[in-house]
Amino acid sequence: MDADWRAETVDKVRSLIVKAAPDVEEEAKWRKASNPDGVPTFSLDGMICTIETYKDKVKVTMAKGASLPDPTGLYNSSLDGATRRAIDIFEGEEIDDDAFVALIRAAVEHNRS
Repeated sequence: MDADWRAETVDKVRSLIVKAAPDVEEEAKWRKASNPDGVPTFSLDGMICTIETYKDKVKVTMAKGASLPDPTGLYNSSLDGATRRAIDIFEGEEIDDDAFVALIRAAVEHNRS
């Protein structure tokens, strides 16, 4: 397995978040011994999402995902949660850029409402 695919995926997701919300603030939260870099957390008028890296996937968790429209079905994880929804991206998978940008923009609008 190519270990770099996860870093490339995180970079791609990060660039889509910035494209959708140029004023977004990124900070690392929840630093610990097993994850000294922490979890990239994106906020604009409230939390938008986090990106976590696992051995087999990159997980984008939308903080208020249950309240956001997902017409193209990006969510494939945490579907039974009352608040959050997640997108698990596995090696070799592509994310729908336009749909993801729309989801981030919807999250910002939700935060502002």
